[in-house]
Amino acid sequence: MSDIPDIPIDELARLLTASDLRLVTAESCTGGLIAATLTEIAGSSTWFEGGFVTYRLSAKERMLGVPAALLAREGAVSEPVARAMAEGALHASDAHVSVAVTGLAGPDGGEPLVPVGTVWFAWALRAPEPRCEHTAVHQLKGDRSAVRAAAVAIALRGVVTLLGGSNGEHRSN
Repeated sequence: MSDIPDIPIDELARLLTASDLRLVTAESCTGGLIAATLTEIAGSSTWFEGGFVTYRLSAKERMLGVPAALLAREGAVSEPVARAMAEGALHASDAHVSVAVTGLAGPDGGEPLVPVGTVWFAWALRAPEPRCEHTAVHQLKGDRSAVRAAAVAIALRGVVTLLGGSNGEHRSN
């Protein structure tokens, strides 16, 4: 998408295809924008498994298996929940790689400890059981659209990095 900067989708597609891997997304604040961005590419069905849009807590529990106790203890916008979402997406699909995004795009809903623009990311691999490999938190600036667009770019760059792209070593399972 033209309003989402610096997304290495061609490299992502090449890395996934070369290793015969499929990607699944678990999205909250991006509301399916990652999946929409990926499916703009013709032929993405060869490497994109699908996506879970788990905006509400109940959807995170039901669709991804995120424990209610974890959500109550940590809050939806947290590292443990992002990890659980990434691993849950792999459990609930046939994909090999996942990315999860949970945050506050705004303009409402922020708190002193979790202000608007806080977004947690998690990337996981199925090797052989789903395992979160990396997490990150970003404090993104701008309006709702800008936060969501930046989150998409960060999420997909993270998958490329996880797979050893952008000058890294190529990784495969």
